Formats: sequence, C-alpha cells, structure tokens
Amino acid sequence: MRLWAIADLHLAAAENRAALAALPDHGPDWLILAGDVAEQPDHLEWAFTLLRRCFARLIWVPGNHELWTMPGPGGPLRGQAKYQAMLDVARRHGVVTPEDPYPIWPGPSGAVLIAPMFLLYDYSFRPPAVAAGDVLAWAWEHRLRSADEVRLSPAPYESRAAWCAARVASTAARLTAERPAAMPTILINHFPLRADLVTLRRIPRFSPWCGTVLTQDWHRRFGAVACVHGHLHVPATHWRDGVRFEEVSLGYPRQWQPHGRGPEKALRQIWPYRANDADGPLL
Repeated sequence: MRLWAIADLHLAAAENRAALAALPDHGPDWLILAGDVAEQPDHLEWAFTLLRRCFARLIWVPGNHELWTMPGPGGPLRGQAKYQAMLDVARRHGVVTPEDPYPIWPGPSGAVLIAPMFLLYDYSFRPPAVAAGDVLAWAWEHRLRSADEVRLSPAPYESRAAWCAARVASTAARLTAERPAAMPTILINHFPLRADLVTLRRIPRFSPWCGTVLTQDWHRRFGAVACVHGHLHVPATHWRDGVRFEEVSLGYPRQWQPHGRGPEKALRQIWPYRANDADGPLL
C-alpha cells in the first residue's frame, strides 16, 4: 500500500485526458491530487470517475484553475461558489477534500495525518523592496501577469489576499486542534508553502501568485514528514530542515510530451518514502 501524488493534470487538454485514461490499476494505493486537475466541473467529474477505478482512495485540493470563473449551464460561478461546486463533485465520488476530516495513513511504520489544505496566495512571495501595492506593476515590467487577475474571483471576499488570510487562519486552527499529539503529518497544498521553493528561472517575477509567507514554517510547526505541492510545473524534490518537499506537477502537453513523461511517470511516491539508490534505503 503506497501513497502517490500528482498535480496540474490540466484536463482541458485532450492529450492530458487521453494520457490519464491509460493509467493502470494501483490496487490498494491512495492518490493525492494536488490541484489544477480541471477548470470545469464535468472534467473534474470525469477524473474522479476514472481515478476511483485505479486507486482505493483519492485526496484532492483545489488549485487556482479549479477556482476560475467559467461558463456553465446555470451561468458562471465565482469565488467561493465555484469552490463549493467543485467540492460537491468531489463529495459525490467520496473524495477527501480540505473541508473533510483529515484521514490517517495506517501504514506499518506508524500513523501519519494527511492534511489536504486550500490556502491560496497573497502576493507576499515578492522581494522585500517591492511594496504590496506595487507588485503587479513590478511583475508587468517583465510582461508577467497571472490569468487569475481576470479569472479568479475572490467573492465574497474583497480580495484574493483576504481569502488567503481567512483560509490560512482557519486551516492553522484546524491543524492545531485536530492533529493528535506528536503525530507526524503530510501537508498538501496546491501552492508551495515556502518562497524558496519557487524555482521559476524563466519567469521569476511570477512568484507573487505562488503562495504566502504565512506558511513558511508550517513544516516544522505541524510536524511534517513531507509536504506536497504543484503549481510550478517544475517537478522536483527539495529538503528544508530535514523535511521533504515534493513538487508533483504533470503540466501541459508541450511540457511533458517531449520527454515522454506522462501521468504514470509523473506519479511521485510520497509515503512510505523510498529514496533513490544514491540517497539511501527505505525510511
């Protein structure tokens, strides 16, 4: 029994849907979906239907794309209402979400609390010399602007930063109250929890849309043995303070197809952790 993770499936792309459909049965294994699975509820429904046949349990957190305002039969849904619609899809399929009780991994090496989180971003991943009010102009100097500025409504919050602050506060309170004493955790969020994990060499000024400094110490504060995120489209393993941070994105077809790195190869084993031969034995 293993815990796997993948993010940024971007199922609006037909090539990504076809590749995901070829995923084999993983029996009793669990799968983390760390956001940006789909922008439309019907694509999310399709993904959950497919992946429930391949994995014993699914754990999902939203990315920014799940929150985008998109046309729909009942009209466009914005902000919290769009998030609720995606939650409704997940619950129809028995998928664990950030609004559900945290599941406990029952492995032989000891229990681990799995914490799916929805935290957003607040533009604080920016240089100290750049004021909050200047961050969009600073990014635009390099012709960078996130589509979220048009497509991700914070309603009913006054801003995405305010929504982020509310989510960070409520999630921290839950983790403090619901984590059994000294139980290790696996923290899951679409956005990286630390600014120094944002390794966007070609577009470094995209960092303001990548997380919040409010979670910089959460791996220590909440006893993490692993932290899982996507968003960056730069799959990698990083270590901070002895804690493993996994970026597990697949990305758009143009990013994974040239390397033949489809969903099966993009899956990352999160727990139990088995390092590669150069890193050592099973931990």
